[in-house]
Amino acid sequence: MQRPSLSPRHVYTQPSGKPQDSNWDPQKVKDARGKLPEAFRAPWSELAMRRTCTCIYHFLVWSWYIFLNYYISQQGGDHRKSKIFLNGGQWKYLTFLNLLLQAIFYGVACMEDVLKRIKGERDIKFMSAFRDLLFTTLAFPISTFVFLSFWTLFLYDRELVYPKALDGIFPEWMNHAMHTTILPFSLVEVVLRPHCYPLRKKGLTLLAVASLAYISRVLWIYSETGTWVYPVFARLSPVGLTAFFSLSYIFSASIYILGEKLNHWKWGDIMQPRKKRK
Repeated sequence: MQRPSLSPRHVYTQPSGKPQDSNWDPQKVKDARGKLPEAFRAPWSELAMRRTCTCIYHFLVWSWYIFLNYYISQQGGDHRKSKIFLNGGQWKYLTFLNLLLQAIFYGVACMEDVLKRIKGERDIKFMSAFRDLLFTTLAFPISTFVFLSFWTLFLYDRELVYPKALDGIFPEWMNHAMHTTILPFSLVEVVLRPHCYPLRKKGLTLLAVASLAYISRVLWIYSETGTWVYPVFARLSPVGLTAFFSLSYIFSASIYILGEKLNHWKWGDIMQPRKKRK
């Protein structure tokens, strides 16, 4: 008896956008709701279009962050702005470090998009893994932390983090480019594609190392120059500073877990890390 043929529109596709292998079972990638992810049910042409749009999006955001970093690097010639960068340069500010981090991440994401179309998904597993690790442990938690902490302190007392005198130095659009648009870009990345989170212990450890490195730099700058990176630190006692830095990490860790939950909510279990067998 002859088996009925299936229309190409109904053939399941792998994440690479190619038709499935005979040994590949799509039932193994069902999410927590018992449904196949949309990427596994979409026609091949639709997946190709989606990947192209994702690549274009990454390129545009990467170009935006490159522009911001270049714009800031050209401000050293301005006498008023050069004073802000004394005693540690622009890289003493977490805001500018985050802009550099976002430029690196979106550059990696854009390159991964291009190589995936040229070489295929299997040949660039290392870059895909590095992209996911960079976003989940650093790019998303730090951008969200900068957004929330900056605007919380700004609304409470802007002199603690962004004195009014800076309004005459940095245009308003630049302030929002550094502290506002960073969050929407990160949220779009969460819903645009699934990201494979590492084991939570590993992810939080990497985030802790990054946080400790920045705190060490802040304390070193103070010990060498006698000035704090942010005015809010000057108003805190040693005990208050310890509490502030500790709570900042706890807040960052909470953001990391939030990102993990958002990824699971949007994409199900298909990108969750495998637990080691005991």
